[in-house]
Amino acid sequence: MTVIAVLGNGRVGGNLAAALTRAGHEVTAVGSSPGAAADAAAHARVVVNATPGAGSLERLAALRESLRGKVLVDVSNATSDGPDGLPAGLLHPGSSLAEQLQEALPDTHVVKTLNTMLFPVMTDPGALARTPTAFLSGQDARAKQVVRGLLADLGWHEDWITDLGGIETARATEAAILFVPHVIRSGGFAPFAVSIAR
Repeated sequence: MTVIAVLGNGRVGGNLAAALTRAGHEVTAVGSSPGAAADAAAHARVVVNATPGAGSLERLAALRESLRGKVLVDVSNATSDGPDGLPAGLLHPGSSLAEQLQEALPDTHVVKTLNTMLFPVMTDPGALARTPTAFLSGQDARAKQVVRGLLADLGWHEDWITDLGGIETARATEAAILFVPHVIRSGGFAPFAVSIAR
């Protein structure tokens, strides 16, 4: 059992909080209140960033002391939205939200994952017709091992998880968000994920 704070209680955060609770973890999900977020993060071992990506850096940088020494699982993508509300561009071209978070939070172990899929797949990967891939990006091997364990609790098989390397590799997976509006427009809002076929 791991004490987990999920920052963000929208569709993504709520879905992850419910699934991690079902898996036996002690989970606190909080919304936009800075005080509640700081308190939840301070008492957790793992913190999940499921806040809207455009404001994540500012929100989490303000929690620096509460996040010291914690594993921060970043599932958000920082994008500008088009007229239809779907992602239209990256806010950190040549970098990534995960890299920006790691720079702002040097005493926190940032791990990027689960950001290359629609949110239902995060907690039910086996529901897809083909095997999806969950990518890991991060500097700390122990932190990534903790995240692997949480992914297993969410239904991700070990061979469905690909460790891409350091936090700089998150810029590749975050860029994959630019597929999303086109896939949705062509096939509707149905669960899908990026998958590596070998």
